[in-house]
This record gives sequence, structure tokens and C-alpha cells, in this order.
Amino acid sequence: MAKRKRSGTIAAAAATKASSSSSSSKPDTSKPKSASTPPACPTPSPFTIQIVAGSYDRVLHGLTARIKPTPTSTSTAFADTFLFNAHNSAIRSVALSPPSLPIAGQGQKIFLASGSTDERINIYNLSAHEPKTQPTDASTDEKLLASLAPRPISENKKNREVGALMHHSSSVNALAFPTRGKLLSAGEDSVIGVTRVRDWQLLSTIKVPIPKAHGRPTGDTAVFGGQPAGVNDFAVHPSLKVMISVSRGEKAMRLWNLVTGKKAGVLNFGRDVLVQAGEGKHSSGEGRHVRWGSTTADGDEFAVAFERDVVVFGMDSTPKCIVLGSVRTKVHQIAYVRLDETQPADEAGDCLLAVSTEDGRVLFYSTRESDLTKTDSADSDSESDDEESSLPTAKLVAQIGGRSAGVSSRIKDFKVLRCPDSSFAVVAGSSDGRIRVWRVPASELQMPPMVAAEEGKAGGAKRAKKDKKTNKSAAAKEMAKPPTAPLVGELVGTYETQNRITCLEAFVMIPRPDGLEDSEDEEEESESEDEDEDGDE
Repeated sequence: MAKRKRSGTIAAAAATKASSSSSSSKPDTSKPKSASTPPACPTPSPFTIQIVAGSYDRVLHGLTARIKPTPTSTSTAFADTFLFNAHNSAIRSVALSPPSLPIAGQGQKIFLASGSTDERINIYNLSAHEPKTQPTDASTDEKLLASLAPRPISENKKNREVGALMHHSSSVNALAFPTRGKLLSAGEDSVIGVTRVRDWQLLSTIKVPIPKAHGRPTGDTAVFGGQPAGVNDFAVHPSLKVMISVSRGEKAMRLWNLVTGKKAGVLNFGRDVLVQAGEGKHSSGEGRHVRWGSTTADGDEFAVAFERDVVVFGMDSTPKCIVLGSVRTKVHQIAYVRLDETQPADEAGDCLLAVSTEDGRVLFYSTRESDLTKTDSADSDSESDDEESSLPTAKLVAQIGGRSAGVSSRIKDFKVLRCPDSSFAVVAGSSDGRIRVWRVPASELQMPPMVAAEEGKAGGAKRAKKDKKTNKSAAAKEMAKPPTAPLVGELVGTYETQNRITCLEAFVMIPRPDGLEDSEDEEEESESEDEDEDGDE
């Protein structure tokens, strides 16, 4: 009986253990189910772009473009933020400073500088944050007041004029904020001024030599001020140690040492380079724009824009390639677009060169060494000379706008911005007064694979060599055809400013902090500015 009793006890204990193990295993089976379900992805929120456009009509027009996560051709909501009668004559250049550092309880601000042919540089203070009330979520009274205006209005009290700088004696052609604390300006008086932002004091000036007149009257027959002079454009290296400038009436570019403020060298444009860039005998041969860029494989480089083409130079100041090649059209603006946003600005990274043209397009080119195409000559007698002197052509990767997209007016200026969702927003201003905004996915502006590009280049060279032996005229006609590229991006909005646009700037606005009011922000900012002035004294 004792044995039976013990066996019954053991069986009961085993049953209890099995039930406890089964009950304890229930949460184990539920854990993988909860872990296997993917977390909900945050829905992308709309963002706002602040656009500033200068015009021939002396008007400085500010507007915002609110872009939705799923954009369409009419989904972007535009609203006027300010309209300044800024200058007495045409506005030639505008520049935006980096935003101020974030401080608890205070809003961030951005300085806007505008230069004109009236020799003035106007300074404005802009809010870096989105407007407090958007036109789409405004109250009933605000909507009623906004309906009285012909266009939506989203005014910000922080957008106001700060003052004017008068240290130039001629038209102001170029402006730039290389850092938050410095403003560089260049004009037709052949002077590059360096201004301190804290108190707007002129720290130093760089006097660019006036070129000698060739083929013009001299002595008593010379017209006063008739000789072309002045700085067209300048570009500061991301290291803030070197600057390049191009001037009117000068077939050269000048290199400046910003550490010492002295000239570091002069590079004359060769005759063969000017001919390939479309600068003929009666052309000025001067550089119109200059920009710094880089590629991961080749390092830093810079591009000089002429009237009808762009030439890219390496860090050794030797010509690397031409950009447009057989596409002969007038160039209005150039800019490098950095593809990797995680890399610092002072480090070399892959960039595409963007060019705006007379026929209403923005073209994106790859200037990487493996993507360059060598131009073949159809004449065998001059083959050796052409191979030594001719420059390769950059690869056309993508394009925006053009007649096929319904854009036929010239694009005077443009800005390529990185959106919060890692895509690109291209803001372009035309001479007809229209501002267009395109949304371009990052995948459509990627650099072509290097290995595939090298193989394609080698295969293309072999095919060109074979065609050259068989039919030289057919090869020449094939090379003369302008390259084609796919249309990228989607037009998400068009705004009619009713002014002839000359220059444009834009930035992605910072989301507004909770509890920040315009009036309080303005009072705090004025108090901090008073404290800075007292400290400077």
C-alpha cells in the first residue's frame, strides 16, 4: 500500500509540474508573435520652404511653399511672407546666412543680404521657423481677412529690415555667407569686402587688379569708366582658407589666400580651353560664375561657367573636362549638389554639377573621371593634336524642366535643397516671373556605378575606334548629337510673382518649437542684441 501511495504521489507531482511548465510556456509563445510584428512607421509630415526672389523691378519677394508628403502638381500651398521695395534699381544677388544656434526659449534666425546696382547691400532678419498659422489651418476670422487679398498671406513679425551697408562704390554682383559671422561681397568696383556680422563692421577689403584694356581707346580718347571691370563672382573653399574670383574683361581667374588676405596666384584661360567652351574671337572670355565641388574618387575640384559652357578644373588648376559639350545654350547659373548628407562639408564627397540654361532646363552632370567621355575627331591628320588638346565631356545624368515638361523660359537662378525625408527639392526662378518647385527622389540623382561606367567607357572607345576606321563621317555625326537624359522629379507647384526674377535663395524652415510666440521671441532677441552691443562697447 505504501508503494502505491508513493507512486500516486509521484504521478501527482509530475502532473503538477507539467501543468506549471505549460502555463509558464504560454508567455514564451506569445513573445515571438509580438516581436515578429513590425513597428508602425511614422508617417512623413509636411515641411515648409522659405523662398526669397530678387527682381529687375527692385522688389524683394518672400514666400513660403508648404509641401505635402504625397505631392502632386497642385498640392503645394504658397503664401506671401514679405514684400520689400528693397532698392532703387535692379537686384542682382541675394544670400542667406546659416541659422543661429538653438537656445532654449528663443527662436532661430537667419540673415538675408541683397545687393543691387544702387551700390547698397540691404540686411534683413528672417525667422528660421515655420509660420505660426498656416493658411490651411487658420481660424475663420483669419481666413476671412486672407480672402480679401488676391493671394494668401502668412506674415511673420520677425521678418524685418536691419540696415544697409554702403562700402561699395558700384554695383554689387555677388554675396555670400561662408560662416554665420562673416559676409563677403563683391562688386563692379573690383573690391571684395569682408564684413563682420556681429556689428556689421567692414573688417578688410581685397582689391582685385583691373585688367588692361585690349582693343579699346586709350589716353584722351578713352571713355571714363568705359573699360569693363569688376568682380563677377567668387567662391570660398569649404576649408575657409582659399577663395577663387573671376572678373569682367579678364580671361583668367584669381586665387586668394584668405588667411593672409593676399593674392595666391593667377590662372589664365588657354586659347584652346576658351574655344572648346564656346568663347570665340569676339567673345569676352571671362568667367561668369565659379563654384567648388568634389568627388570621392578625384577629390576637390571647381567649375567656372562661361557664357555657353562650363569648364571643370582639378586642384592642380588643370582643365579636367567641359560640361555641356555639344549642347550649345546660354548658361545662367551653376551649383554643386552633394549626394551624401552625412559627410561634412569640408570633406570630399560625390557631387553632381547642376546647370540652368536658356531653354528652361536644369541639367545634372557627373564630373567623375570614370564618367568622362573623350571626344573623337573625324580627321585622321589632326587626330594626334586633338587628342592632346581636346577635353573630355562630363556625363549627363538627369534633367529637370525643358520644353517637353512645359518650361520654355530661361531659368535665371535655382536652389537644390535636401528635404527632411532625404529627397531633393529644386526651386527655380524664371525671367517670366514664375517660381517652380520640383520634388526629386534621392534615388534618381545617384552617381552611376563606377565599374559599369568604366566598362561602358572602354566599350564605347572600342566601338568608336572601329567606327572610325569604317565610317568616319558617321562617327562624327553620332558624336555631334546632343546627349539625352531622363526627366526626373515631379513638378509640385508653380507660383506667379508678377516680377522679372534675377536671383533666388531658399531654405527648408525649422519646425516651430512648442510655446514659442513671435512677440516674446522678438523681445528676447532685442534684449540679447542690446546686451551684445553693450558688451562690444
